[in-house]
Amino acid sequence: MVQATPNHFAGLEHLATAIILLDSEQRVVYLNPGAEIIFAFSANQIVGLKMHDVFPDCDILMLAINNAIQQNSPFREHELTISTHRHQSFAVTCTVTPIESPAARLILEFQPMDAQLRIAREERMLIQQQANAELLRNLAHEIRNPLGGLRGAAQLLEHELPSPTLREYTQVIIKEADRLQMLMDRLLIPHRVPKYQPTNIHEVLERVRSLLLAESPQSILIKRDYDLSLPELIGDREKLIQAVLNIARNAVQAMRTHQTPASQITFKTRAERQVTLARKRYRVAIKLEITDNGPGIPIEIRDKIFYPLVSGREGGSGLGLTLAQTFVTQHHGMIECESQPGHTCFTIILPIETSAIKPSTNQQ
Repeated sequence: MVQATPNHFAGLEHLATAIILLDSEQRVVYLNPGAEIIFAFSANQIVGLKMHDVFPDCDILMLAINNAIQQNSPFREHELTISTHRHQSFAVTCTVTPIESPAARLILEFQPMDAQLRIAREERMLIQQQANAELLRNLAHEIRNPLGGLRGAAQLLEHELPSPTLREYTQVIIKEADRLQMLMDRLLIPHRVPKYQPTNIHEVLERVRSLLLAESPQSILIKRDYDLSLPELIGDREKLIQAVLNIARNAVQAMRTHQTPASQITFKTRAERQVTLARKRYRVAIKLEITDNGPGIPIEIRDKIFYPLVSGREGGSGLGLTLAQTFVTQHHGMIECESQPGHTCFTIILPIETSAIKPSTNQQ
């Protein structure tokens, strides 16, 4: 077996996809950092092993390798599920290509399907968010005009009423119209331009924690599972606080409504490496998980929770998660949710690199 050196395949080091090279005996001679990250093993562990030892019981992969060898042409297997020798399973698309090199005879390129699904999900989320913004603008326009007329009519009526006691009713109309107008101003008009600066994600979480405990000091337990080695990110501290608070407050209200015993929220932070967000690759990002043991999100709205005016709680505005999604997107991040009774987890991914975020004057 010819031993491959880093100089042989230097161009493969920086690829985001997983690359594994095999010799004529189907032994591993090289894998790039992308493969080490995706499959969670190191080159020292598998170089020299035969492919059926690295991915045991994967007949489809071995068939793809044999077809590429026999036909002497690239062979692709779509949506393949493979398991490593550590019993970890991955959904991938694999392309096997014969090559002529002193150090290798086959190059295997693996593209994780979960990454492709995430990209597709992000694109749908962006389209959805743009539609949400348009809906909110139209909603603001439709509400403001009759709201102004309603308030003006109440003022005129107040001057015509013979009894001062009756003016209490017109004052209710006027005050509620003003309150609704303030809600429109706060939620539906374009928000201020984000103020990006170095921000500690744990300071954000501690602020949210203190606000939640002030609102529900006896009924909620908030656990913290922090990776204190995480660096600062470049972000708008207040908007990040609001995004996390909207998510966590929803959880508290749901658990309170359903009288969840031993109500608990967990804030967990970890580093996420080699992340693709909106088709841009980041070396490192912050992964924040907000988990609760509440009743879960009703299945009929589970796929619509980020739409405006969709709420699983009676009397809810249905705007909290829409705004959370907007604020996370302003940071070039991603937010997603998995929910079932007894376990709901919102995951927020935020890139750390300062060059990733540029102020915008047209943020909603």
